[in-house]
Amino acid sequence: MKPSPAPRHPSTKNLLLEQMSSHPEIKGEIDRKDDKLLSLLKDVYVDSQDPVSSLQVKDATARQKPKEFRLPKDYQFDMMDVKNIPKGKISIVEALTLLNNHKLYPDTWTAKKIAEEYHLEQQDVNSLLKYFVTFEVKIFPPEGKKAIESK
Repeated sequence: MKPSPAPRHPSTKNLLLEQMSSHPEIKGEIDRKDDKLLSLLKDVYVDSQDPVSSLQVKDATARQKPKEFRLPKDYQFDMMDVKNIPKGKISIVEALTLLNNHKLYPDTWTAKKIAEEYHLEQQDVNSLLKYFVTFEVKIFPPEGKKAIESK
């Protein structure tokens, strides 16, 4: 079974029909089987190899410089095993601590002081104080129920 050609796009269909009607010899050339071309195509052999990627070869001189780290402040929290923190970053515990300090003592813990204390950018600290708030948990005693006394 001979494969059929792909359908023509409507915008070029009229142009192709016009060219075929003005040059009828083109129709014969399109449908004619060229034995010379087929014999040449049968002799074609493609041997390809993937080029060596430059990413695979690592240069020993182009190593990254080690990042600057600092120890976490007030390391009494052992919730997570945080060994060191890159400068410009803070741990979750530090973020909660500085937010709480700013909430309780806004005159003492200003954005500038927090930025200096934790090695952060002033703009980041301003955004942190503006958009993040710590939650307060308040437990109200139930009304009308007696508490069970411990023995």
